[in-house]
Amino acid sequence: MQKVLVTGASGFIAEHCIIELLKNGYSVKGSLRSMNREQEVRDAIKTEIDDANLEFCKLDLLKDDGWEDAMLDCEFLMHVASPFVIEDPEDENELIKPAKEGTLRALNAAKKAGVKRVVITSSVAAINSHMMSGKCDHTTWTDINSKYVTPYQRSKTIAEKAAWDFYNSQDDDKMEMAVVNPGGVMGPQLGNDLGGASTQIVSQLISGKFPMIPALSFPFIDVRDVAILHLRAMITPEADGKRFIAAHAEPTWMFQVAEVLSKAGYSKIKLKKAPSIMLKFIGLFDNKTKSLVPMLDKYVPCDISQTVDILKWKPMPWKQAFIEHAKSIEAIEDKA
Repeated sequence: MQKVLVTGASGFIAEHCIIELLKNGYSVKGSLRSMNREQEVRDAIKTEIDDANLEFCKLDLLKDDGWEDAMLDCEFLMHVASPFVIEDPEDENELIKPAKEGTLRALNAAKKAGVKRVVITSSVAAINSHMMSGKCDHTTWTDINSKYVTPYQRSKTIAEKAAWDFYNSQDDDKMEMAVVNPGGVMGPQLGNDLGGASTQIVSQLISGKFPMIPALSFPFIDVRDVAILHLRAMITPEADGKRFIAAHAEPTWMFQVAEVLSKAGYSKIKLKKAPSIMLKFIGLFDNKTKSLVPMLDKYVPCDISQTVDILKWKPMPWKQAFIEHAKSIEAIEDKA
């Protein structure tokens, strides 16, 4: 049985990747920064599949300890772990350093251990964050010097570019690599951890904590599609050396999302649009609002033809992803 190391195993995307791998006959080693979370992750995985072929190891993006040993019995690596925050930190290096160093730490260890292929979870943040209009594709890169780019978006771009520099600098016996660039990831929450960024957004939306809906649009994707694309990027021969946008081609406005959830019965949602000029003013004093300002009124479709053609993919409906995400949050809160 082939084994896959999945970093950041307690994360929203990683848990779904682990399930997809187990369903397809792989054994999985999940890395955690703290082994205290092992049972929590096991419980989440067991809601979908038996966890007999799942083990764990302790790894930290900022520490060398354990990385080479963790890779030794693995044929593949899915490097999913990366810091993500809603509110921008005062020092952007709090995001950039672990994202870049963690990626290079994972790649170096994988190369030394003879891992066959690495799949890296990047983001559309590394593709189109500098754009306010137009269309992006797998060849597009975020301009990290743009005034529209946030620290998180800069961190994802720097980390992914570092990965491609590593890949292209290999001489002989080249380790294979593919990159998956998800958009806004939504779908069923598996465990009891409601602290993830995607989950917080949906939770605050359905609980009525957004007094108004900002003019934000994102190319969304169901988290189960993200997991499927990670697996296909890992096993498809033609995927080596390529980037794959994992998102619907057309962005969706947050107001559209609010309308869908409101029609699904979430009556606390306030269907009122927030004027962008007002949010820009509030952003002068409030850090959470400030992090949204560069993304206001942005609408950038994605050319996903490479993902569709090579990985043979048809996106799941985004509406269902949001409804199932909301239902899973309700179920967790009801148990609390």
